[in-house]
Amino acid sequence: MTVNKYTKEDILRTAKEQNVRFIRLQFTDLLGTIKNVEIPVSQLEKALDNKMMFDGSSIEGYVRIEESDMYLYPDLDTWVVFPWVTEDRVARLICDIYLPDGRPFPGDPRGILKTALKEAEEMGFTAMNVGPEPEFFLFKTDEKGNPTMELNDQGGYFDLAPTDLGENCRREIVLTLEEMGFEIEASHHEVAPGQHEIDFKYESAVKAADQIQTFKLVVKTIARQHGLHASFMPKPLFGVNGSGMHCHQSLFSGKENAFYDENDKLGLSATARYYMAGILKHARAFAAITNPTVNSYKRLVPGYEAPCYVAWSASNRSPMIRIPASRGLSTRVEVRNPDPAANPYLALAVMLKAGLDGIKNKTQLPPPTDRNIYVMTEEEREEQGIPSLPVDLKQALDELLRDDVICDALGEHALAHFYELKEIEWDIYRTQVHAWEREQYLTLY
Repeated sequence: MTVNKYTKEDILRTAKEQNVRFIRLQFTDLLGTIKNVEIPVSQLEKALDNKMMFDGSSIEGYVRIEESDMYLYPDLDTWVVFPWVTEDRVARLICDIYLPDGRPFPGDPRGILKTALKEAEEMGFTAMNVGPEPEFFLFKTDEKGNPTMELNDQGGYFDLAPTDLGENCRREIVLTLEEMGFEIEASHHEVAPGQHEIDFKYESAVKAADQIQTFKLVVKTIARQHGLHASFMPKPLFGVNGSGMHCHQSLFSGKENAFYDENDKLGLSATARYYMAGILKHARAFAAITNPTVNSYKRLVPGYEAPCYVAWSASNRSPMIRIPASRGLSTRVEVRNPDPAANPYLALAVMLKAGLDGIKNKTQLPPPTDRNIYVMTEEEREEQGIPSLPVDLKQALDELLRDDVICDALGEHALAHFYELKEIEWDIYRTQVHAWEREQYLTLY
């Protein structure tokens, strides 16, 4: 049983000592958007006793108006005081969502991830560790503070000032994250102009998903203070790399990394191989969750370092799964197709369920692909049994409905609401007339 880092008394004392005036009770909707109920500090004790109610019918993908009452159960370990507010200080707690009868709400993304982790525990795994790498772009804002399409720099991979004009903003983001308890491992300019990456240390799955949400909030807040707009849109610009959110993951049994085997040529255990086989088997179906927007599929095209093909390699970066060089406790698989528009709780839940399905069924891993898949012909890919990821959101949604394992990971409630929301998104996109069409056809026909 896990022991809380903070007690109720710790939180009440800290709030008083740091002159906290408001608390944001945060949670995440089905589409991955952070929501919060802000309360004055006078209501903090009530919130810590799980007595804070909110209207679930107003949240995307939650419930109908006639079943709207829900309760916020704060996770005490997520208590943090926001460092960027000095007067009338604001703190936050991330919450799980419960129904009035005391049952967890089946549409709560955080709860869905916890359910998947329970299955892993029943199979003998004590932890899923995740190291996420969310990338983002920094755009200049206009005099009204609205984002423009003008990038704040023309830097490239690992460039530094004066080419990388985002360096000061990125540095302040890092310092703020460290103040909030993050362990930052690296911070650098990414391949595309205006694109950045900040890597933080791996954590257990729920905490990693919490950190992704906190990371997005911090990045956007600090960027705004620098007169910039931070966007986690997967492919904001044509002709340059999009933003991914590679997810390094491993399973542990006690203190042992279940993915490591010193006697194997690649240092990978049978468990790791089955897990990867499960990921590859279900990749086309879980793409709807890990790559959940119309725009996500503009990133998954050849030539921009994003994986389009369902394959794995120990070194090659064109397949969907790569095995980083570290071994021992650091042995892990890097799943490279997710993007930062994904709801991190749902994305980790579906990848974990896919991997566990591979372990349960001892699914055989296909041979590694060590050639650059981008230069292979379609016939060569077919010959080697390398399928493509879905080419658009509609195809991904169709694949999702055909896969019982991924549908089960989401549960009936979340699946139905997610599918409905995404079907609407696809329909709006499909029926819209885009600028490209006018440019191509208006004078031609």
